[in-house]
Amino acid sequence: MTTAREGLLDAFEDLLIDGGERSTTLDAVAARAQVSKGGLLYHFPSKNALVDGLVERLQERTDQDSTTMRDAPQGAAAYYITSSAEVDTPFDRTFLAVFRLAMSAEESATRAIQRIRGQWLELIRDDLHDDDLAMAVLLMGDGLYYNASLASAGLSEAPQTEEALLRVLERLRARGDGA
Repeated sequence: MTTAREGLLDAFEDLLIDGGERSTTLDAVAARAQVSKGGLLYHFPSKNALVDGLVERLQERTDQDSTTMRDAPQGAAAYYITSSAEVDTPFDRTFLAVFRLAMSAEESATRAIQRIRGQWLELIRDDLHDDDLAMAVLLMGDGLYYNASLASAGLSEAPQTEEALLRVLERLRARGDGA
């Protein structure tokens, strides 16, 4: 069951994704969540408090995903590649909403995105033991996410590239082990 606080964060996310930062007035968030403005202010006394709550939600979801990534049987790098094409998941929606805030120069959102990408890169580096290869995998994931986002918006077909990139990862991993 969704709590009132979670419902307000969901509404804030939806507005950010659909209309950007300018669409997220307190009145609009309350209306989207179907609560009174007083109900919103009880949980989040300001728009900054909403931003902080959303950034906190993203970090919690990132920490859960990072644990899964670190413990993945196929390794963190392969997990990152296969999970990068997942769009419209709760994690993705929160990430996208915080990214929209970062694009509007919201410093806490910018720091959160940078911290999360750093977490991912560190996990991939720990798996591959190679800084350059880790960065290449991070960028592969960026490309997969971009393509999946285009496909979900109906702007392109969704190519099935994860398996090909996993094969490339294994070839690169084998070269690194033999060097």
